[in-house]
Amino acid sequence: MIEVVNVRKSYRSGDRQVEALRGIDCRIAKGRFAFIVGPSGSGKSTLLYLLGGLDRPSEGSIRVEDQDLTTMSESDMNVFRRDKIGFIFQAFNLISNLTAIENVLVPFLPRGLTPELKQRASELLTQVGLGDRLDHRPYQLSGGEQQRVAIARALIKDPILVLADEPTGELDSRTGDEIYRILRRMQNVRQTTLVVVTHDRRFITPDDLVLEIQDGQLKSDGLVEAQDDLAEAEIGFEPRLSRSNLLEGKDFIDDGPN
Repeated sequence: MIEVVNVRKSYRSGDRQVEALRGIDCRIAKGRFAFIVGPSGSGKSTLLYLLGGLDRPSEGSIRVEDQDLTTMSESDMNVFRRDKIGFIFQAFNLISNLTAIENVLVPFLPRGLTPELKQRASELLTQVGLGDRLDHRPYQLSGGEQQRVAIARALIKDPILVLADEPTGELDSRTGDEIYRILRRMQNVRQTTLVVVTHDRRFITPDDLVLEIQDGQLKSDGLVEAQDDLAEAEIGFEPRLSRSNLLEGKDFIDDGPN
């Protein structure tokens, strides 16, 4: 799904050159839940933005589903990012004068809305527990509800990859738990690949892929895990929940034990 080869990223800060990433190599299999962890300033968010095509590496290559992001033109990159990648940010990035359903539909506003898209947005908001909040604006929603709108917005285009940067950083622990239950249901049912930057390791399970970055480099134990994950992908990934769960009407809210 994702192949990162010798990726380096540097930039100027005043009169000095900062090396944010110093030779990152890793692979993430399709349908996995991967975490990027490490101390502040280690390069976690830099790597996430590179994976999403929001920035370009100074050196190296990044392939997502056999598409080389580092050789794409700017226009091709914009189309790929628009159609294939969903983003969930810590700050929600909702538009204040739009309703919940309108915020979910934002990615399609430049191309026009269809009744089918509006129905899909309504269904997604219902699946994340906001079926009675469709016409509410962000100021009428709690932080957790706003993040659920952001998750539905990331899903509306049925992306192959969802990237989340500290998605629970502005939320209390209980609400953070609810957000991760939704993300895991999404990953299990839809087999979407998720890559999440976080400082909070309590959301990580033994089944997750963990890439730990320190001083712009992937720690050796994280690299071994990534290689093991690739071997698992080559053998065959067995999902823990089948697509039939979705067809049977089960939503992303799971109030029972995981």
